[in-house]
Order: sequence, then structure tokens, then C-alpha cells
Amino acid sequence: MSLPPALATYRSISRLLAPLSGFILSRRARAGKEDPSRSNERLGRPRTPRPEGPLVWMHGASVGESLLLATLVDELGGARPDLNFLVTTGTLTSAAIMASRLPSNARHQYVPLDTERAARGFLDHWQPDLAVFAESELWPNLIVETARRGTPMALVNARMNEKSLRGWRRRPDTARWLLACFDWIGAADNRTRDGLENLTGEAVTLAGNLKLEAKPLPPDAHELSRIRVALAGRKVWLAASTHTREDGVALSANAMLKQRHPGVLLILAPRHPERADEIEKLMKRYGHKWARRSRGQTPSGDQDVWLADTLGEMALWYAVSSASLIAGSLRHDIGGHNPIEATQAGSTVLSGQHVASFQDVYDAYRKEDAVLWVEDALDVSEAVETVWDHRGPDLDKARAAIRAASGGALATTRDALLNLLTEDDTA
Repeated sequence: MSLPPALATYRSISRLLAPLSGFILSRRARAGKEDPSRSNERLGRPRTPRPEGPLVWMHGASVGESLLLATLVDELGGARPDLNFLVTTGTLTSAAIMASRLPSNARHQYVPLDTERAARGFLDHWQPDLAVFAESELWPNLIVETARRGTPMALVNARMNEKSLRGWRRRPDTARWLLACFDWIGAADNRTRDGLENLTGEAVTLAGNLKLEAKPLPPDAHELSRIRVALAGRKVWLAASTHTREDGVALSANAMLKQRHPGVLLILAPRHPERADEIEKLMKRYGHKWARRSRGQTPSGDQDVWLADTLGEMALWYAVSSASLIAGSLRHDIGGHNPIEATQAGSTVLSGQHVASFQDVYDAYRKEDAVLWVEDALDVSEAVETVWDHRGPDLDKARAAIRAASGGALATTRDALLNLLTEDDTA
């Protein structure tokens, strides 16, 4: 089947740019975004031997998707002990997490760059028996090359916001071609299911949101114990994954809380830690005293903000914070972030109303009255105090919301993938 024009153009451009791959990777490595010792993986030249027997390849963008896929590895491995697994991601943080999270029958590799040569080299080496892509991480060359080999393919936990769906609708022929490569698509929510059905003209399974059942990475026990000792006796709250203009709301709220609770500590964890210097200027303007996690600092008694400018440590911050503002929700242009990890850690969720990217999750929270809604600094300060006064939502309601929102996604997805493997075995 011939490629649609936009897809053919993409492949032509990527072919022209392929000779620059080494330069691009070197530049990203200097910026701290690549592991130079593993650039061979990004170029489609793996060195790790392929294991004997059937191999399931799973790909996700970053940390959230990799934890989702690790949970699927556990489920599939429990049902089929003969399976081996390859999990690919694109970030340094996800690679570090997978190194400690994956079982012995699974290994991590960096996803190859989306060039024909890298994709072919990757597939020639690993020869997967099933390819599983998570959410909306759809690299055209990888999909085309995998489909042309006849490898069964699945798109799990498909999640697309309205902006993403509008982008697909602008190139419907390309969308239909790429989506038709998948033998099974499991949508995480109604919006995605309906949008993909309109694009493809084919029925799409509403599987539910796999992220709600993904096993979170537990915090380091020794470090968690050390932090709890250091913060003992203090009232602690968290502003998680903040963006520009949200930091100021959290800092203003903390200033209000400090007037009534002198020992208060705000853990401020920006979505992008590279913004730390910018946030320091803001804290100075608001009259705060702070410690920076990236410099190995732990806040002293007169410091009321801990700037958590590191990656991969959110589990620690949720574990020591009774209330967590899930940011990305105070601005209309972000779409919110996932509140599940906070609930799983026992922290009460505070959120703004702009949560379109996780609407299904927040709808379940709203139905169970399991979230405190906020709009500004005053709302945030009052909501935090509500939690401290034990007048906040019952955490059991939040856990019930998670169960209701998932819709049995893990079992549905597991069974669909096992069926694809069985069909491949008998083909």
C-alpha cells in the first residue's frame, strides 16, 4: 500500500537528515539530554544480544509510560513465563528507573532515532514478535518499518487531547494509514476512542486508563527515612510539576500559611528543573528562604521552601506531604498532570480546573468528592489548611475514584496482547 503524501514527505526529509544523526546526538549529550555511552542504541546499532524465544517490544515516551509498560511486563510475564521483553524509552530518567524496575526477563534500550536506517537496524537486531506502543508516542518510520515486517502491533492506553486530535484531522490520510498498522488499539478515555473511530472509521476498544493501575516506583527507603527525620515536626505541603506563573501562586500561598504556621515548609517541584534559577529569583522577591535539592541541601528550620529541582524523586515528595497541589492545572494551556501518584502515596490532591489532559481521572475524583479545587493563592492556602485540620477529602474516596476510572484497563489490555501473541504463534 502506497504511503500518503505527508508520510512520504516525512520519510524523505528524515532520509536527508539522517547523516546528521551523530552530530545531533553529540549536541544533545553535551546538553545533558543523552547518554553518550549508549548512542549506538539511538542509531539502531544495539550491542545487547537478543534473548532466545519470543520477544515483546514495548515503547513509551518517558517515565509515566515506562512505569505503565513495566506493569504490563509483570502481567504478561505472569501469564506467559516464556516471554522476554524489551522496553524502549527516550529519556535519561526513564532509563535509570527501568534499570531498577524491570524484572530479569526484560531489558531497557533507548528508542532509535526515527530514521529508516536506525529503525531497520533496531528491528533487524531484535526481531520482536509483538510491538506495543504506549499512548501517543507514534514515530512514523518505526511504525512503517515494523508494519512492513508483518509484526503484530498494538497501541495501548491511547490518549489524545483535543489539540492532538485536531492535528490528526488536518492529515486524515496519514492518520488512517498509521493507525491501520495497529492490530489492536485500546483507548484510555471516551474522547480518544471517539476521536480515533472518527479518524479510522473502525471500532476502537475503550480499555480504560492503564496509568491508573500502573505500579508506582517506590521511593528510596533510606532517603525517605532521612528526609522524614529532617522534617519531623514541620507542616509540609507540595506543589508538584509547576509551570511558569504557577510557582508564584504556590509561593504566595506559602507566605499566607507561614503567617499562621511559622514552621510550614513548601516543597516546590517544578516540571522542568532547569527553571530553578528563575524560581530562585521569584522566591527572593516573595521573601522566602530556601534550600535547593540539586545542591544536596536540606532545609533548616528558618527555610520555608525546599526547591526540589531534580528528576525522578516525586515519590519522595508525595510521601512526606499531606497535601499536594497538582500543577499544570492553574493555567488553561497545560491540561493538568496525573494526580494518581499523590493518592497512592497518601497525599490529598489539590487541583485547578484546567485538567483536560486527565479529564477522565478528574471526573472520577469529582464524582467521589475526592479533590479540593483551587483557583488562586488564597484558595490554595485554605485548601492546605483544610487538609491539615483533617477536614479534607477522605483518601479512601480518592482510591475509589482510581478504581472507578480505570475500568479494568490492565486486564483488558493484557488479554488483548496475549491474543495477538497467540494469533502470531498460530500464523
